[in-house]
Amino acid sequence: MKHTIEKSLDVTRAASTFAALGSEQRLLVMRVLVRAGPEGLTIGELGARTGVTGSTLTHHMKILAAAGLVDQKREGRRIICVGVDYTRMKDIATFLLSECCADSSKTGQHNEAHNG
Repeated sequence: MKHTIEKSLDVTRAASTFAALGSEQRLLVMRVLVRAGPEGLTIGELGARTGVTGSTLTHHMKILAAAGLVDQKREGRRIICVGVDYTRMKDIATFLLSECCADSSKTGQHNEAHNG
C-alpha cells in the first residue's frame, strides 16, 4: 500500500537539510548557534565553543549556509555567524513528526509518543 505524505517540506529539501546536519561537527555547530540565539557568534567565539576552527569550521559553515540553516555577516573585520533559520529547523522537525503514529493500530499511541 502506497502512503502519501503532505509535502509542507518536500522530501528532497528535507534530505538536503539532514545531509547538512549529518556530521557530528556540523550538528555541534548548529546546537551552539541555536543556544546563542539570533545575535549569533563571531567565527572566533563559535570556534572556541565548538573546538572546530580554521578551514574546517569554514567548510562546515559553507555546507550549513548552502542548506539554508545559517548565515554569516561581516561587521567590520569580524564575521558573525547568525540567522539560524528557526523556521527551517521547525519545518524539519514537523516533517519528521507530522505523521507520528498515523499507521499505528494502538489507541493512544500518538499521544504517548508526543508526551514522552
